[in-house]
Amino acid sequence: MPFFIIAGAVNAAIAVAFGAFGAHALKEKLSEHYLAIWETAVQYQMFHALALIAVGIMMSPALFGSVTQLSWAGYLILAGIIIFSGSLYVLSLSGIGILGAITPIGGVAFIAGWIMLIVAAVKFSN
Repeated sequence: MPFFIIAGAVNAAIAVAFGAFGAHALKEKLSEHYLAIWETAVQYQMFHALALIAVGIMMSPALFGSVTQLSWAGYLILAGIIIFSGSLYVLSLSGIGILGAITPIGGVAFIAGWIMLIVAAVKFSN
């Protein structure tokens, strides 16, 4: 439980820092196209950082407890942040277009994580 809360809080802090960095330091250095990609990475990182915190809270014994699907959800969402947002950050800074081919793998991890969260909720409600 604490792992996902900590991972979520760390990712939220990074998203805030990267958002500020993009808005101030990169605004004059990146084209509008790459700045928009950077902003997308920040947004998805923040949304999913909050999801990690929620997963950690749901793993509390007072709520869902140690449901295996919640662990899977957390790890998949964390992998999605690393792959999706990470590839977009590197793409924005490097302009290496092939990195765009990696990004959908992170998106699939996000989707799978949300599906595992649904499965956990359904399992818990039965």
